[in-house]
Amino acid sequence: MNREEKAQYIDDLTAELKDAGIFYLADTSELTVEAINDLRGKCFKNGVSLRVIKNTLFAKAIERIEDRDLGELKDVLSGPTSIMFAEVGNAPAKIIKDFRKKHDKPILKAAYVEETIYVGDENLNTLVEIKSKDELIGDIVTLLQSPAKNVVSGLKGQGGKIAGILKTLEERA
Repeated sequence: MNREEKAQYIDDLTAELKDAGIFYLADTSELTVEAINDLRGKCFKNGVSLRVIKNTLFAKAIERIEDRDLGELKDVLSGPTSIMFAEVGNAPAKIIKDFRKKHDKPILKAAYVEETIYVGDENLNTLVEIKSKDELIGDIVTLLQSPAKNVVSGLKGQGGKIAGILKTLEERA
């Protein structure tokens, strides 16, 4: 790769990182070509982009990003590194966990999920449990609807009693 190609690679990666709200760094070394192709297929089916990156060029790309502090990610940049871009926070974690039922790798190096950095493979289960934005919105809507439904069902169930109370109050007046 010549200087112009490296500069273009860094520019492209910087732009992708600025636009990405979610990305994972993983070690996919020692996987066979067949296993890597299987992993890529699982990623594709789940809307996750997977590719190998060059650590030194990735480090230069994260230095260019001023609105986020990604410096902590430099510590995990040793050995082969693959990057996984996703729209859903837990999608790469689920893919990694499922894939490791049959393989020893990929190993999670780090993840950036909506302004939070997770470093180390021990965070994989935590990342699997993260809810997507749509799931959180659904939970909030359910919580907001629950009290209203309780009041409405209480009024329906007690309709005869309320009518009786109102009738008694009218007769007293």
